[in-house]
Amino acid sequence: QVQLVESGGGLVQAGGSLRLSCAASGSIRSIGTMAWYRQAPGKQRELVAAITSSGSTNYADSVKGRFTISRDNAKRTVYLQMNSLKPEDTAVYYCNARIQVVINTRDYWGQGTQVTVSS
Repeated sequence: QVQLVESGGGLVQAGGSLRLSCAASGSIRSIGTMAWYRQAPGKQRELVAAITSSGSTNYADSVKGRFTISRDNAKRTVYLQMNSLKPEDTAVYYCNARIQVVINTRDYWGQGTQVTVSS
């Protein structure tokens, strides 16, 4: 049984910073690409940033230069450092990971963590 557990969300003023963490646990053989998505009220879920197992990254244009994704493979954890936050960054942030277990490989999702940026 695989779980992704997120932490680090909260309320912050515009211009502030937050760091999200997402730790994977369970009977895991390997973890491929890990990513952060977000979903604002009334909007579709969108990719914020992704990082491959070798460390290659990509970002949504809206967060380039402000957010940094990283991972610690030994800890099975992915991070999202969010700086210069804007009110439009307000959303529920979800961790996603492509995980190989004994019988298959598929995407897993965390439960989501709320990020609220006040103006």
